[in-house]
Amino acid sequence: MRIGIPKETFKGERRISLAPAGVDTLVKAGHSIFIERGAGIESHFTDEGFQKLGANIVYTAEEVYQRAEMIVKIAPLAESEVELLQDEQIVFSFLHLAISRKNIVEKLLTKKITGIAYELIEKDDYLPIQQSMSEIAGQLAVQAGERFLGSDYPNSRGILMGGITGVSPAAVVILGAGTVGFNAARAAYARGAHVIVLDHDLKKLKRISTDISRNITTVASNPYTIARGAKFADLLIGAVQLKAEKTPHLVSEEVIKTMKAGAVIVDVSIDQGGCVETSRPTSISDPVYTMHNIIHYCVPNIPALVSRTATYGLTNASLEYILDIADNGLSSALIGNAGLSKGVCVYNGFCSNENIAEALNLEYKRLHIFSTN
Repeated sequence: MRIGIPKETFKGERRISLAPAGVDTLVKAGHSIFIERGAGIESHFTDEGFQKLGANIVYTAEEVYQRAEMIVKIAPLAESEVELLQDEQIVFSFLHLAISRKNIVEKLLTKKITGIAYELIEKDDYLPIQQSMSEIAGQLAVQAGERFLGSDYPNSRGILMGGITGVSPAAVVILGAGTVGFNAARAAYARGAHVIVLDHDLKKLKRISTDISRNITTVASNPYTIARGAKFADLLIGAVQLKAEKTPHLVSEEVIKTMKAGAVIVDVSIDQGGCVETSRPTSISDPVYTMHNIIHYCVPNIPALVSRTATYGLTNASLEYILDIADNGLSSALIGNAGLSKGVCVYNGFCSNENIAEALNLEYKRLHIFSTN
């Protein structure tokens, strides 16, 4: 199969969708890889290194899209990238179509694109590719919050995360005890913060207590406890994840107004719309803004801050699926792997994910694959 890897166009995106080990595996399996020039530079992977592994370096994104049967990328599709897609191509990427513009999805349908979303692929009741990036995002959320609690940022609280003898540590309140929340809790606790985690799933909260520490306060989430937690927080981390749905606003603007002046919000859920009403997407180059005296950090691609680690993690999690499709063809791969098929959002001109279809008011058709064997 001919596989294309374009350079990411999303602002601040520094990752590349496949590390050299992934390219090497695919080339040795007999597949052709086309990589846009410079696509790996910001993760410290050179064109020459990819060429030595047998990849073809091409000079434009247009050539990547024209020569490939399957496009493997990272960031959700921009309108300009949708225009480059060829009819009936396969796209493997984080898609987040539930919060995408409807016209983008309609163009995917018109071109009969098969769109496979990393964030929806399942394996043994978890999301393996999403989890790899969520582990990173949870740790970086604490780092980001710690940075903007410091006095070098205007109007911040000037708080040391772990406190000192006789001085209280920062209060870190985390909404959600999934992979992002778990890793954020572990990182914040290791720094000596006073950590509080809220979730409606008591099983997830129990995991926080048993796998990290019983000294972390766990609270069943509801509007009352969320409002109290936000008011207490020096750092509030939104770590709510819903599969193929826009994240609901769990923290209202009225609640934001009750928070401590100079407190920091890191809304990791922003790639699904954000769980804080006052959140709006920011970028790695311009990551924060202040509203109601609260510092908001809402970068949707936080793992790009550690692009090399993130590229390795993404490759480790995604390669088996890319190789399956390349080796066996799309139909056979989807028939043989139910978890992979759950990642298919658009297929053969229709929307195959019910949540996305409902969010965008599109016709939904259940995915039905015919074997080509």
